[in-house]
Order: sequence, then structure tokens, then C-alpha cells
Amino acid sequence: MVNKVILVGNVGLDPEIRTTESGVKVARVRLATTERIYNRQTNETSDYTEWHTITLWRGLADVVDRYVRKGSQLYIEGRLRTREWTDKDNIKRYTTEIMADDMKLLGRRSEGQQGAQSQAGGYAQPQATNAYAQPATQPAQPAPSSSIPAPQDDPDDLPF
Repeated sequence: MVNKVILVGNVGLDPEIRTTESGVKVARVRLATTERIYNRQTNETSDYTEWHTITLWRGLADVVDRYVRKGSQLYIEGRLRTREWTDKDNIKRYTTEIMADDMKLLGRRSEGQQGAQSQAGGYAQPQATNAYAQPATQPAQPAPSSSIPAPQDDPDDLPF
């Protein structure tokens, strides 16, 4: 069985960074991907933008914290994960997100990243690769009963 997602898109908001009670860093990023669709009958193109929630753990979260901001262009490889929880009104809710296994920084540096660049003109930190990736398997935990769910892959409850 294969569960693999590859996305290239732009970050829509500054990332949310949290640290679990056990000291594990986790980042959540909203990534926009846009498809251009051409209609042959009308000779018109239209854009369709899809928003994705990306969750990154440990070393990848550290790279996100240091280098990723609204407008950054990212390459993400990961897995789809759907979670279920019960909200405060006792209604079952579902969310689907991407658990990132790999991330690469794309595009040009922005003015706000000047402090993160080396004198050679690139990023001071190498692009995130599998060396920063989290283990492929992590213990699963049931989602808590709250209006904002915690990732199931985390051993601690971490609401966003």
C-alpha cells in the first residue's frame, strides 16, 4: 500500500510552532497549491487553489521555525492522515492533513530572511531533507475530545 503526497506551494500564513510537554517541536503550516485549468470550448483559463494543512515534527519543525514565513515556497513530501474528534458540542468532526516526511525550501529569499543567509548568498541552514525527517512510524494515540484536535502521531496532546 502507498500513501504519498507531493506538494509544491506557497505558505499562506506564518507557521504555528509549538513544543509538546515532552519537548518535541511541532509546526503547522497552511500551504496553497494552485492548478490552472484551460477550457478549450471558451479558450479561457481559470485557477483553482487548494489549501492544505501540513504538520512537521522535530527537525523539520525547527527548520520551519527558523526559515519559513508567509509567502515562502515549499516542496513537501508526506502522508495523508485523517483524524476524528468530538467537538465541544459533542459533534464528530474530521480533518485531513499531510504529515510531512521531507521538506525543501524553494524560491528566492525574502528580505525578512537576511539574518538566515550565509555570505555565499544561500540559506545558512541546508535545505531540510530526510536527515531532518521524523521516523516513519510513531505510536498512535486517540484524538482528544476538544474543539481543536491534537495530532495522533504525537505522544502528547497538543492542540493548535
